[in-house]
Amino acid sequence: MASVLRFRKLCFLEPAKCSSYDEKIKKTDKKQLFETHKIDGKNYESANVSLLEEKPNKQHQRRPPKEWKCIDSCCWTIGLLCTLWWLLLFVYHCLPANLPGLQPPEPPGARLKRSGVTALHPVVMVPGIVTGGLELWEGRPCSDGLFRQRLWGGSFTEIFKRPMCWLEHLSLDNETGLDPPGIRVRAVPGLVAADYFAPGYFVWAILIENLARIGYEGKNMYMAAYDWRLSFQNTETRDQTLSRLKSKIELMYATNGYKKVVVVPHSMGVLYFLHFMKWVEAPPPMGGGGGPGWCAKHIKSIMNIGPAFLGVPKAVGNILSAESKDVAFIRAMAPGLLDSEILGLQTLEHVMRVSRTWDSIISLVPKGGETIWGNLDWSPEDHACDSATHRQFDMKGNDTDGRRGFQVHESTKYGRIVSFGKPASEVHSSEFPSLRSQKKGSLHNATPPVASCGKVWTEYDDLSRETISKVFENKAYTAGTLLDLLRTIAPKMMRRAEAHFSHGIADDLDDPKYNDYKYWSNPLETKLPEAPDMEIYCLYGVGIPTERSYVYKESPPGRCKSIPLQIDSSADGNKNGCLKGGVYFVDGDESVPVLSAGFMCAKGWRGKTRFNPSGIATYVREYKHKAPANLLEGRGLESGAHVDIMGNVALIEDILRVVAGASSVELGGDKIYSDIMKMSEKINVRL
Repeated sequence: MASVLRFRKLCFLEPAKCSSYDEKIKKTDKKQLFETHKIDGKNYESANVSLLEEKPNKQHQRRPPKEWKCIDSCCWTIGLLCTLWWLLLFVYHCLPANLPGLQPPEPPGARLKRSGVTALHPVVMVPGIVTGGLELWEGRPCSDGLFRQRLWGGSFTEIFKRPMCWLEHLSLDNETGLDPPGIRVRAVPGLVAADYFAPGYFVWAILIENLARIGYEGKNMYMAAYDWRLSFQNTETRDQTLSRLKSKIELMYATNGYKKVVVVPHSMGVLYFLHFMKWVEAPPPMGGGGGPGWCAKHIKSIMNIGPAFLGVPKAVGNILSAESKDVAFIRAMAPGLLDSEILGLQTLEHVMRVSRTWDSIISLVPKGGETIWGNLDWSPEDHACDSATHRQFDMKGNDTDGRRGFQVHESTKYGRIVSFGKPASEVHSSEFPSLRSQKKGSLHNATPPVASCGKVWTEYDDLSRETISKVFENKAYTAGTLLDLLRTIAPKMMRRAEAHFSHGIADDLDDPKYNDYKYWSNPLETKLPEAPDMEIYCLYGVGIPTERSYVYKESPPGRCKSIPLQIDSSADGNKNGCLKGGVYFVDGDESVPVLSAGFMCAKGWRGKTRFNPSGIATYVREYKHKAPANLLEGRGLESGAHVDIMGNVALIEDILRVVAGASSVELGGDKIYSDIMKMSEKINVRL
């Protein structure tokens, strides 16, 4: 009997040793507890039952409240916004299409078709930087299962599944600017290459749909996809992209009744096609061998959307610190999302490491030096800003001459594209040493580099402390001294890229050196082809604050960082100023300032000039930005933003009319709302 009781004790009492008891029992140890209960059938059962009854009380105990951190709030907020957004989309698409208030406006293609507009000239579309899809053809072991899957464009799911593998395969070789060993990533072919950047985010899709409504299809519409990471000449060296574009235009010309082609490039694509026009007429092996009359024979019009002819200051921020105004804002509001010390993500360092292998970024660095972009005390846009709202330029309507008026409150020194500290962006140049007296190369390393304490290598790791100090001592950089700064902080990138791109203004365009392909994408260092019947349009949005110059500061001291510079998001101007969050703004389409988008059509190529010897007609067509009235409008039917303008009804209608054979007179010629003409008059370029 004793052995049976011991067995029952082992089976029933031992598991209850962690059960909850009242305050009196909690103070009694296990030995005393067993002594208070007689081990016989009756008393033991009652003790066992009481223990079993008290055991579930543990489940009702309150756990100590979990500490709520900032990252938890961010994750919950992002998750809530995403859920609400997808829920609204689901409800919207489930509602009947004929419900009052939900009927979309009639597409311009359908409206023009009713008025007799039909397909006539073949159309070639040239996407810009980052908007074209890239797919994997060969990769490292970590990329198993991704053959011919999109690494760029599409769902971007691989960022979350295998981020380091994804970054490795998007990088190019730091020495050659081509594929790293064992990796082949290529542009997605066809119209699907750039119709949507991500699910639901259109790029060319709306324009393609409206072209189809007036009769276009695969035989007379082509997307000239290319690997936008490469330098323009390297797209031919590696993929023969320029040769394939030449053949496709010739084929479309021959198979569509010998109708000339209308080319529609966007953003950086305008520079790519400018390079193509020189390449196609140049003799082999450097060129395509088409001869001096090829463009005149095959091209009717070039309709440049959001053209970045003279570069964009955004490219400078990307090279210096992998930042733009949006990134700087996030960094200021929620530093834990980007700062390596808190989450260990080193996001900006990874972005910089990868993007500095992309030579195409250098093609977007401002061109023309101080003549175009201004010096320490002057710039064409000195009186072109009214940011009283700090969010949207104050639209005053059309003046009698068709331009948009701005209220002028202060003169801003936009010529200082990069300033270190707010005072350096405002004071007269006499208050700090002039950069013009600086000798080229004076910023090169003088002492051994300082070892990086981060895990991500950037070119900053190779710079000495003395070099970084000299960068800050110079206070401000203009477009004339900016290249020397970039050569200092990104030496490998600049050595590679400067073999493919140039950023000056030609003194003598007949100099044989300008036959080199490095000059072909700079409109200030090359001639347009001999094609007097061709037309060139500059189509872009206005009325959106656009980045023009930056106020920088040194990254906080005492912290382990691979990037020593960052935009000073605490730098703000007065209530009527153009400085907000460390960024000076001018008029533009949010990415490209009006100066870069419109100057060549407004002045550089207008009439017969040394840049346009055959007098190709050029036109400026601006589109006033109007934000969407509600969420159901999506990204807006009258948007002037750099990418959203691809859905602008007025722009689409202009393109459809031209491809259907309309002349510039029928289109209405120039349509100008900005101060591009006044800016152009201030720029003293020999024409």
